[in-house]
Amino acid sequence: MVSDALADTAQVEFLEDRNTIRLEARKVLEELLNQEARIDQSARQKIESQKRTILEGSQEWDILYRKYYNEEVKKLGI
Repeated sequence: MVSDALADTAQVEFLEDRNTIRLEARKVLEELLNQEARIDQSARQKIESQKRTILEGSQEWDILYRKYYNEEVKKLGI
């Protein structure tokens, strides 16, 4: 666990109890995962909205996915 590893480090002093730190770390990680899921979904929707069907796993799909994914990341300023 992150808080346990930090507690074993001499340079770290907790200002909050370990559970509070654990809960905050979990909250941040959940927010990041949710944000990544939204970015992924947006990139996939853009590919699906193309006039013709582009098969997932094809080289063209992969290129478009990376392009649209990166556009969404830039939009969010990440």
